[in-house]
Amino acid sequence: MKPKFWLERWQRNQIGFHQTQHNPMLLDYWPRLGLDPAESVFVPLCGKSLDMQWLAAQGHDVVGVELAQIAVENYFAQINEIPVNASVDRFTAYRGSSTTVYQGDFFDLTAPLLEGVRGVFDRGALVALPPDMRFRYVDHLLRIVPEECRILLLAVEYDQNLVAGPPHAVFDDEISEHYGLRCQVEQIDSIVTQNVPPHFEAQGVRQIVESVYLIDKNE
Repeated sequence: MKPKFWLERWQRNQIGFHQTQHNPMLLDYWPRLGLDPAESVFVPLCGKSLDMQWLAAQGHDVVGVELAQIAVENYFAQINEIPVNASVDRFTAYRGSSTTVYQGDFFDLTAPLLEGVRGVFDRGALVALPPDMRFRYVDHLLRIVPEECRILLLAVEYDQNLVAGPPHAVFDDEISEHYGLRCQVEQIDSIVTQNVPPHFEAQGVRQIVESVYLIDKNE
């Protein structure tokens, strides 16, 4: 999956993955990370997610990264902020009152840009990527976030023989494979839902398992 795929989806407004409300699992399980409100958090492949607004409302300084410029601009427009833009490394940094979004390629992020981050919320990053990119994503994420960072990860499970992602099905054994050697991994919830995307339902997917993981980087 190349960057062109996502850029075209944003240009065509084919963004069914965007949620118009705060993710309920974020609201329910974010407190499990035990973070101080003053600590910074990171949202990879953030799009224009309103979850960043919720995290900022809890007191966190929020750092996001997003490939599509239109998504970043839409995020700040929907929260009625005019960000200050600056060139930082290979990115354009959009800085608002409590949110900074680096517009560019996630794989160009370096550890200094995430200095001080203590938590990560991954709702749509891992599941957005095909299998051959997920290992690379996790490896890079764990290289750039600080030690003892805590990650709240949401994943979905369904019969991918019926329909191709995204969102891609990512099962518990794969998450353990990617994170287990360098992190402590705990599945803290797993819910079966019949609320599936219409194009999934049209291909025969009748239910999806939504799983929540708490991951502690320990090296």
